[in-house]
Amino acid sequence: MTQPLIITDDHAGFHNRNRAEDRLLREGTYKDCSTVIVVPTMGTVPTRVVQNWMNLMMPMNHRVFRLFVENMEVGAAYNQAVEMILGHPDLSKWRFMLTIEHDNMPPPDGLLKLYEHMDKFDVIGGLYWTKGEMGQPMIYGDPQVMPKNFIPQVPQPDSVQPANGLGMGFNLFKLSMFKKIPKPWFKTLQEHIPGQGTRAYSQDLYFYEEASKYGFKFACDTRVRVGHFDSSTGMVW
Repeated sequence: MTQPLIITDDHAGFHNRNRAEDRLLREGTYKDCSTVIVVPTMGTVPTRVVQNWMNLMMPMNHRVFRLFVENMEVGAAYNQAVEMILGHPDLSKWRFMLTIEHDNMPPPDGLLKLYEHMDKFDVIGGLYWTKGEMGQPMIYGDPQVMPKNFIPQVPQPDSVQPANGLGMGFNLFKLSMFKKIPKPWFKTLQEHIPGQGTRAYSQDLYFYEEASKYGFKFACDTRVRVGHFDSSTGMVW
């Protein structure tokens, strides 16, 4: 039986009572969050990864464009994507580029969390690990340690952790960076120079080494825990 009820509650609402404006200020979604999402792929993306991406929350009423680059070496794919964005009359004016790779699975609120600290850094990435039982966190180098290096850092729980470089599985970039750094922005490099030594870089660390010369700053948001999917075993590392 329905119980009698005298309604005397305050109906201001949950968000008004709990100062939701503080959350909006923290997230920064009242600012321009226009974002181009770039995905390099060899032509297919695993079903589990696609399902994960479909749950990724976007900033409400902001412009978001998805750009897939198919069947290219990963460094070349990113270069082509940035070239296309900067050469476009509209996209070139947008603020951010988000990179998602074909085997990375971010949490639903991952992008919204990355926006929160983009006033302090030029690139912020989610935390993910290389595949395998001996996987390493893709947070490369502590900016406070000299000489500069790309040694994997131990993740600091629930923090925005400065780094010299990151993997690119789930990274938010300020697009303005690419207007200041000379091309190629990304380059997979393996070379030996007599008298100087050997260099071997994946496209991500090549970018970060070059970008750091221009004073840009990078960090990993360890609250954003990103899975790394192995399609051969079904394991998410």
